[in-house]
Amino acid sequence: MSEALKKKAAALDEADELRSRRALFQLGDRDEDIYLDGNSLGALPVHVPARVADVVQRQWGELRIRSWAESGWWDAPQRVGDRIAPLVGAGPGRVVVGDSTSVNVFKAVVAGARLNPGRTEIVVDATTFPTDGYLAASAARLTGCRIVAVDPGELASALGPATAVVLLNHVDFRTGRLHDLPSLTAAIQGVGALAVWDLCHSAGALPVGLDAHGVDLAVGCTYKYLNGGPGSPAYLYVAERHQRAFDSPLPGWHSHVDPFAMAPEHTPAEGVARGRVGTPAILSLLALEAALEVWDGVSIDAVRAKSLALTDFFLESAESHVEGGVSGPDSPVSLLTPLAHSERGSQLALRCAKAPVVMERLIERGVVGDLRRPDVLRFGFTPLYTGFADVERAASTLARVLAEVAEDPTA
Repeated sequence: MSEALKKKAAALDEADELRSRRALFQLGDRDEDIYLDGNSLGALPVHVPARVADVVQRQWGELRIRSWAESGWWDAPQRVGDRIAPLVGAGPGRVVVGDSTSVNVFKAVVAGARLNPGRTEIVVDATTFPTDGYLAASAARLTGCRIVAVDPGELASALGPATAVVLLNHVDFRTGRLHDLPSLTAAIQGVGALAVWDLCHSAGALPVGLDAHGVDLAVGCTYKYLNGGPGSPAYLYVAERHQRAFDSPLPGWHSHVDPFAMAPEHTPAEGVARGRVGTPAILSLLALEAALEVWDGVSIDAVRAKSLALTDFFLESAESHVEGGVSGPDSPVSLLTPLAHSERGSQLALRCAKAPVVMERLIERGVVGDLRRPDVLRFGFTPLYTGFADVERAASTLARVLAEVAEDPTA
C-alpha cells in the first residue's frame, strides 16, 4: 500500500496547477524536511530578503525621511490592504494594514458596539483564541456591555435585541473546524447586530467573501498563510457602508483627516484610513508587501481545492500507515477536524494521549507540526508550497513515531 500511495502522490504533484509556486519559498535544503506549520508561521518567500535589504539600505539608509513620500511609506497601510483585499473577497479601500491582530480586534469590537448604540451585549465565540476573548471582555467594560460566550453552533440561542456585536473565528484554531460565515453573518444581522470575523486561520487558505456575504468588520493576521513574517502587521476590514460612522477607540494622528495639522482635537480621515493609529512598522509592513507577490495570478478557489485534496490525502495516507488507522476504536489518535469539506479549514487536528512526545519526535525527524496542550497534534497544509509527496511522508513518519512511543515505557 505504501508504494501505491507514493505513486498516487507523485501523480497528484504532477497534476498540481500550483506546483510551480513551491520554488518561490525558502524551504530548506533537505528533501525529507516537511513543514506542516504554516498555519502558525508561513515560510519565507525567497525574494523578500533582498526587498527588505533595499528598504533598509536605500529607502532608510539613503533617502531617510524622504521615503515617506518618495518610497510610498505613508500610503503603504492602504496600499498593502488593497493587495490583501482580493484574498478575503473585499473591494479596494476596505482593508487597512497596521498594528497587531489583537489591537485590530479591540478596534473592531469597540467600534462595532459604538455603531450599535443602546444595545448591551457583546457575544463572543466560546472556543475562540484566548486573546480575542480577553479583548472582547475589555471592549465590553469600555462600552458598558456584558459578555455572552457561546459555541458558534449554538449562536442562535444567544442572539436577541440586546446583541450589539458578535465576534467569531472563521476557523477554530484548535480543531480546524470551518464555521459557516454566510449563514452566521445573516443570523447576526437578522437581529440587528454586527458581525466581526477573525480570519487568522482562513485568509490565504480558502475563499472568505467579505463583501459578497455582507460582513460588517473583520480582522486577521498576515504571518500564517499570507507569509508576511514573524510579527508582520495585521489588517482590519471595514465594510464601505460603515466607514463614515466608524469610531475607533484608538484615534491616532495617522487616522486624522490632516495629520500634519497637529490639531488638538481628532477629526477622523475619510474611508478605511480611520482604522489607522500611529506610525506603522515600515520594515515589516514592506516585507509583507513583498511577500504578497507570491499570490500574483493565484486563484483562491484553486488554493481551496488543493487544500482539501491535501488534507484528504493525509487522512487517506494516515489511515493506511497508522496501526489502527485514525478513525477506528483501536487507533492511537482521534480526528478532531470535521470530515465534511464544508466544515474543514486547512489544518487537521489529532487528539493523542502522548501528543507532546509524539510532536517532539516528529520534529526531530523533520516533520514540523505543532502542539496544542495538552493532547492535540496540529498539522497545517499550505497549498502554495506543500506537496502531496510531503503529505505521504508525513503520514508515514507519524505512523512510525506513534508505534515507537507506544512501545516506549518512558514516553
